[in-house]
Amino acid sequence: MSTPEERIAELGLELPEVVAPLASYVPAVRTGSLVYTSGQVPLVKGEPTATGKVGAEVSVEEAVHAARVCALNAVAALKAEVGELSRVKRIVKVVGFVASAPDFHGQPQVVNGASDLLGEIFGEAGRHARSAVGVAVLPLDVPVEVELIAEVSG
Repeated sequence: MSTPEERIAELGLELPEVVAPLASYVPAVRTGSLVYTSGQVPLVKGEPTATGKVGAEVSVEEAVHAARVCALNAVAALKAEVGELSRVKRIVKVVGFVASAPDFHGQPQVVNGASDLLGEIFGEAGRHARSAVGVAVLPLDVPVEVELIAEVSG
């Protein structure tokens, strides 16, 4: 079976550099066998993939793509904390925040972008508990932010 890093490459993706914190926090923290990532926004080379509210300026498709970018950034923070992604025993929990127009109710569909990518990278170990929360606004006016909790070995 291929490693998570190999599956990322097979998907035509590349793990980015860890996004520098936008405020006073660190990208990931390990305690015991758990790693908590800070919320990751959809930045590629320092620029947001989209801005605005889902259901207004941002389409569902754009938001799903943004959620995938957030998840990939979270995986990069996870890898920086533990070294090899094969040490990930399980993605335990994902929390997705979706900046939403007042009449938008498809937050779970948007956060599926992150969940589906984690499944593609980690297989069964990528199946997780999850929350998808609609919010008024996110940092940098991005449409999505994703954080995760992972159980790791060693």
